[in-house]
Amino acid sequence: MKRVKKHLVSAILGSAVLLQAGCAVSAAKPANYAQHPEAEPFIREMAKEGFAEDELRAVLEQATRQESILKAISRPAEKRLTWGEYRNIFIQQKRIDRGVTFWHENAEALQRAEQQYGVPAEYIVAIIGVETHYGRIMGKYRVVDALTTLGFDYPKRSKFFRGQLKEYFHMAKEENIDPLSLKGSYAGAMGFGQFIPSSFRNYAVDFDGDGQRNIWTNKTDAIGSVANYFARHGWQKDGAVVSGVQLGGSADESWFNDGLKPKLTLADWSKRGVSAARTLEADQPATLMRLETDGQFQDLLGLHNFYVITRYNHSRLYAMAVHELSQAVKAEYGKPQS
Repeated sequence: MKRVKKHLVSAILGSAVLLQAGCAVSAAKPANYAQHPEAEPFIREMAKEGFAEDELRAVLEQATRQESILKAISRPAEKRLTWGEYRNIFIQQKRIDRGVTFWHENAEALQRAEQQYGVPAEYIVAIIGVETHYGRIMGKYRVVDALTTLGFDYPKRSKFFRGQLKEYFHMAKEENIDPLSLKGSYAGAMGFGQFIPSSFRNYAVDFDGDGQRNIWTNKTDAIGSVANYFARHGWQKDGAVVSGVQLGGSADESWFNDGLKPKLTLADWSKRGVSAARTLEADQPATLMRLETDGQFQDLLGLHNFYVITRYNHSRLYAMAVHELSQAVKAEYGKPQS
């Protein structure tokens, strides 16, 4: 992780001056984000929160609009793929095997995280496996480019991403990081567990005690941070995640995939003729899901911990991928090593 010694971005002001000179020479060069019509109100707002306006401009002057980001966010996989298509991306033997290796290499940190936060090691491994293939794919975009592109040029969610840009500046200041140095996903998510800036500020932890919260290169901090995220969102220790379902009669189509947050308990579902295929507490909340694979449908009940997984990514397909990968990795990890 690249760090700067001076306050926020003073070390990059010189290069910003050179950039301004270049813009003066070539009028055809696209305007930078410091010249965006909504940049000045943003800068003034941040100045009220303790930031120097010239330092903010220095960063925004070097942030660039990324058309590929705007294309990517308009076609998220969770909204255009069936469960079978989505599953094929993540439930592969290679990803399972690498999950087992990751678990063996980080067994102490994973065991400690499970004990401290109550989150099973396999789910921590699976989150990191789905998010970044255990650190192999952590994103190619500069975070500042992603957040300015979406914050200023994606009206549909500009308020959210501009809020994340604010969080990013605060994060960089607090952690003494050059805001131009970090790379992440097209949505500005970072590190092994792909935390957006607000998630980093709220849930990232210094799990190895070295005085830094480093989710970019420190696997121990990344493991502790994922576990803390789940715990803070209400993960129930030893709680089930999904259950098979038995339909006692004809089920109303509107019952399936009706939001992510459970609205009914298992007792409520039982009154409708929908029963869990395993013994569970009747007062446990659950949502009824129907997932498609090659034209065939699978019905499941998503329980409280399933909902917690969707707090990481608001998609039932994502949560199912995490769950299935966790179980596959756990099964392989339990086998004797050759």
